[in-house]
This record gives sequence, structure tokens and C-alpha cells, in this order.
Amino acid sequence: MADTAVILYTPVDSIEGGLSMRFQAIVSAACAAALGMAVMASPMRALSQATDTILKPADTQKLLPASVYYKAQSAPTQLRNSAGVKFSDGFYVLSTLVDTSGYSSDVAAKYQAYFITEIPLKFGSETLPAGIYGVGFIPGDKFIVTDVGAHDVFTVGSQTDDAIKRPTPLQMMADPTGGFRLYSGRKFVKFSR
Repeated sequence: MADTAVILYTPVDSIEGGLSMRFQAIVSAACAAALGMAVMASPMRALSQATDTILKPADTQKLLPASVYYKAQSAPTQLRNSAGVKFSDGFYVLSTLVDTSGYSSDVAAKYQAYFITEIPLKFGSETLPAGIYGVGFIPGDKFIVTDVGAHDVFTVGSQTDDAIKRPTPLQMMADPTGGFRLYSGRKFVKFSR
């Protein structure tokens, strides 16, 4: 008779084999879950690393109204002369020039643009709370901020950028030292969060 090998499985062998398969299944499931979480977290990481965005008139026209309230009047906006910043956390700063022909000369002299900020901003040593304001560049290299009732909020110094190649009536640009610049032609004021 030929030699035949008989393999006997004991209850201990089947338990160990079962545990080994269960362990492999648990490890596989844990790896799949970890991979799934990593894939889901990568868009969140990309969002948190997003940068601030300078908005052009085409972007701001969707957000700004055709006319605005200021000093007991409604004035049409010049949406073609608008700009803004969308911060990485989703908050906005928007500005647009306004047709001030219906205002008295003293109001029109300091109210050139409508300015909206959803977050507090720093203009030099001044802090501007979130809100809606009238702003303008006035003689003496000054930038003035007024509330919608035409009351002065603060005045800070402005600068002139002779190096700007194509000045426009209103624009926002990143400042090389951090923060942003609001321009009216070659005149600008710096602001930051």
C-alpha cells in the first residue's frame, strides 16, 4: 500500500486560521478607511491653502448693486470701474466708483467710491470695522473714509505710484510688503486685515 500522508486539523489550527483571515480583513478595512480619509482631506487641505484673489470688474459686477444709498440719495455705480478682494476664507472687500453728480460739491469732493468690507481692515494705524462706507482721495495726499451719512470716520495719508504703467480710475492690487492697495489713478492707499 502506498504511503499516504494524512493531515489532521485540530480545532486550534482552524481557530488560528480563522483569526488570521479576520485580522487580514480588519487590516484591509482599516487601510481602505485611511485611504478614503486621505482622499477626502486633500480638497480640505487645498481649500485651507487657498490664497486671496484680486477681483476684476467682471467679477465684482455680479456682487455690487447698480445704485447705492449715501447721504439720503441713491447714486448709480460705475461697475466698469470696480474692484475687490476675495480673501481665502471667503470674505470680500469691494469698491466701485459712484456717479456723484447729484451731490453737493463738498460731499462729492470726498465721496468718490462706495466701499464694502465684510471684515475689519487696517489703514495705517486706523481700523475700519466691517460695513459700508464712502471713500475718496482728497487734496493734500489724503484718503478719507465716511459713513453712509457722510460723517467722517477717519483720514489717512495716501501715496502716488509713478511707476504704475496703466493707471485706471479704480483698481486693487497686492502690495509688495503685504496687504493690498486701493488705487484711484496713480494715487493709492494701503490696507490689510
